[in-house]
Amino acid sequence: MKLALFDLDHTLIPFDSDYEWGVFTTALGWNDAADFAARNDAYYQQYKAGTLDIHDYVRFATRAICQQGAVKSVAAHADFMRAVVQKAIQPQAMQLVQSHQAAGDAVVIVTATNEFVTRPIAAAFGVPELIAINLARDPANGWFTGEIEGTPSFREGKVARVQEWLASRQLSWEDVESTFYSDSINDLPLLEHVTHPVATNPDARLRAIANARGWRILELFRD
Repeated sequence: MKLALFDLDHTLIPFDSDYEWGVFTTALGWNDAADFAARNDAYYQQYKAGTLDIHDYVRFATRAICQQGAVKSVAAHADFMRAVVQKAIQPQAMQLVQSHQAAGDAVVIVTATNEFVTRPIAAAFGVPELIAINLARDPANGWFTGEIEGTPSFREGKVARVQEWLASRQLSWEDVESTFYSDSINDLPLLEHVTHPVATNPDARLRAIANARGWRILELFRD
């Protein structure tokens, strides 16, 4: 079995979806603009540096949808898809995904962004298999609490979550020839675990490692 794994933010799309969702909801008046922008920027810098506390960040990033509730949040995300995401999906990214699908590979998007933000984006790429940060739900109302459920698909957690996905199909790493596309140093654990690591639009730290190890480097958004 051939398995094609894709990071999402800055890999298949040329921005961070959670960051842009925060900008979008701030424009709706769901967040205090100055405070949210400062904290959002700080968390993003921590992510790029590899120092992010994912549980703390997810509480921050989902606070608005927890407060606004399901109906308003789902409607706003549909507007976000139309206004921001759909316009940013580039043909070469779509073609890369579709080339793996056409070859019969199993295609999975593996992202450290939460499921609420990313599932519609995965659907836009025609990828039903999504490994994202699962959000805990309040049993009283069925909506999100701001806490993470299970293992977060972040750093080493991506390896664990893909392994869980394989096990649910009675497979192990030894049963698959795996490729993983990612831009981020945070994804080094999974890049080191797969058969074919591909540094895609890589950040400076990942680019240096890819060059040193002879990994393929793909500049998906340059051409």
